[in-house]
Order: sequence, then structure tokens, then C-alpha cells
Amino acid sequence: MPESVVQGNAVQLEESSLAYPGWKVVLAGFFGIMVSFAAIVPYTFGLFLKPLNAAFGWHREATSAGFSIAALTVAAASPGLGFLLDRFSPRRIILPCIVVFSAGYASLALLTPHLIHFYLAFFIIGLVGNGTAYIGYSRAISTWFNRRRGFALSIMLAGSALGAMILPVVAQSAITHLGWRNAYLLLGVLAFAVGFPLTAIFVRERPAAPQEADLCTDIGEPVAKALATPTFWIIAATVCLYAISVNGAIAHLSALLTDRGVSTAGAAWSVSIIGATGLVGRLLTGLFLDRFFGPRVSQIMLLMTVAGIVLLSVANTLTAGLIAAGLIGFSMGSEGDITPYLLSRYFGLRRISTLYALTWTTYAIGGATGPLLVGRVFDTLGSYRPITIQLLALPALIPCLLMFALPRYTIHGNTTKPTAIIPAPAEIT
Repeated sequence: MPESVVQGNAVQLEESSLAYPGWKVVLAGFFGIMVSFAAIVPYTFGLFLKPLNAAFGWHREATSAGFSIAALTVAAASPGLGFLLDRFSPRRIILPCIVVFSAGYASLALLTPHLIHFYLAFFIIGLVGNGTAYIGYSRAISTWFNRRRGFALSIMLAGSALGAMILPVVAQSAITHLGWRNAYLLLGVLAFAVGFPLTAIFVRERPAAPQEADLCTDIGEPVAKALATPTFWIIAATVCLYAISVNGAIAHLSALLTDRGVSTAGAAWSVSIIGATGLVGRLLTGLFLDRFFGPRVSQIMLLMTVAGIVLLSVANTLTAGLIAAGLIGFSMGSEGDITPYLLSRYFGLRRISTLYALTWTTYAIGGATGPLLVGRVFDTLGSYRPITIQLLALPALIPCLLMFALPRYTIHGNTTKPTAIIPAPAEIT
């Protein structure tokens, strides 16, 4: 039996054991993501709008610009962070990012009436945001897992879903009982106290022998070569188009349902179910990726997005709204798993952080576009017409067709199905 196959079987047996050291890296990533930019900023930002208005008289549009600044800065800074993560060990990049992010968030407790202070804080938070989130931890975890890579990534990414459920409750309780300044301070301290020590102790890349193509960080396509392939751009287009559909639907979900007679409490439940189904979606998608060809898994999840949006377009009851939101949330939980997984299978681990960061930038572009398009159509027509929301499903449907053009994996996949090519060592460049 070839040596590479023997080593592959050994890796598979090790990964199935709870004693395998890679699972410590996964758990560190889980808790790190739970208190990262990806969980804290999107899910607690809105809780501070009214307290800041009461304290400083800031209008919501002006305050919301802080979130936009952070989001745009994350999109612009992500490729640079990806390059650094590929050049240095992830821990050396993640730890400084956690320190800056935590200090930046805690500094909001010292806000003055000058909006520039608020904007500057969120600019700094955005610069390091993705260094505390998916990009850094994904690379480290991918080096430890081959046969269980999909599931390992899904557990790590599930941290953001748990954070989405817990942190708003913690933040609102702190605002109510301690005041908004102490709430900002508490969130900053949590980000440091949970994320920093676990990352410092457990997050490491796994040393891999050169013949372990699927685990070796020295093997893989350079960025320029990856960008010259249709495969990368199909993945990037999928991420961007998917973001247009999902973010456009979610940003207007509550308003759409209340306009159609659903109570505000019911609309809130519809929004909250997204986090719960997203958590389930992440975990199940990870299991599917370890058993089936990744692009087919992605197509199924995209079709669930389409179904959810089409149902939302005609939803006039709370039940329909909950089902639609559940379908959308389930698919949302999957996309974060699939993208780094496919990149690692097609291009290896050598430059995975840079490539992942570039796709994240396309996600940010799509995520910013979707809500604006739906808002513009609403302002023009004066209502959320079914055909308008149904057209929003089209960007998620297009990648379902594009993905039929994706080839078999070019780096040793983790499936026994014939959809994965296992190259000989001489073929790996």
C-alpha cells in the first residue's frame, strides 16, 4: 500500500478520536468566534441606537454609519489580513487582532458627543475584525483535519451562531442594569477574556509531512494562479450573489412581515429563528461535506435559500414567516462552512487565508448591495410586492447552475466517492 494512503488512513483514525489534539484547536476557534467581530458587532450594534440617541441626540442614520464604516473597513482589510495569516502562523496574527478589537470595543465606554470618536473606533474595529473571526481560525483548523475537515469547520463557525443567541441578551441586560457605557466595556472585556487565552494556548498549525498534500501548508496554488482559474471565480461569484439574496431578505424581513399584518413580536421571533436554524445548518453541512461532493452540498443549500425567499414573498402569516426564516437561516449557517472547505480542496492550504479573504470581500459587496436594492424598489413602489421579493431569489439560483461547472477536487479530498481526485506526490505543485 502506498505510503500516502497509509498516512491518510492514520489521519482518519486520529481525527475520529476525541483525544485528537486538533479538536482543542476547534474548541478554541469556537469560543474565539463566539466573542469575535462576527458575533459582537452585527448582533449587538442595534441595541445601542436608542441609548446613544438619548445620551448624545445622535440620529439613527448617523449612528448606523458606524456599522457601515466597520463593514466596509472589514471588506477592505480582509485581503491584507489573509496575506499575513498565510505568511505567519495564525496565532501571531489572531492575538494582536483580539487585543486591538477588545480595546477598541471597550473604548466605546468613553464616547464623547463627537461622532468622529464613534466612527474612528469602528474604523479600528473593522481593520482587525476578520482577524478575530473566520479567516484566522479556518486556516489553523484546516491544517489539522482532512477526513473531518467539514465537520471541524462547522463546529468552529457555530460559535458565531451561539454568540448571536447569547450576546444580545447579555448586552441588553448590561444596558438595562449597568448602563450603555458599562455594556460596551463588558463586551470588550469578554472578547479578550474568552478569546485571547484560548487562542494563545491551543491555536497552532499541525506540522505535516510533505507527502500529506491535504494537510501541508507548503502545498497549494499561489494566489495569482488561483485567481486565473474559473473555479475561484465561480466560488467568489457564488458568495457574492448569495449575499445579495440573503442579506436583502433578512434586512427587510421584519418590516415585510409587519406590513402584512404579522405582529412585531411575531416578526421578532422570525428573525430570532434564523440564529437557531443557522446553528443546526452549520453542523449538518459539516457532516454533509465530509460525505458528499462539496458543490452538490452547496447547491442544495442554495435551493433552500431560494425556497425560503419565495415563501417569504407570499408570507401573510406568522407560520409562513417562521418557515421562510428557518429555511433562510439554515442555508445561512451553511455558506460559511462551504467556502473555506472548497478553497482548501481546490487550491490547498498554502494561500487559503488570502483566497478566503478575497471571497469574503465579495460577500461584503453583495451583502451591502442586497438591502439597498430592496429598499430602493420599496421606496419606488411603496410596498413589498411578491414579485419584487421573488426576483431577490434569482441571485441565489444562478450559482446553482454555475456550480455544475466546478471540476473534481485538485487537492486530495476527504471523500471516498469518485468525485475526488487523489494526485500522486509528483503532480502536486
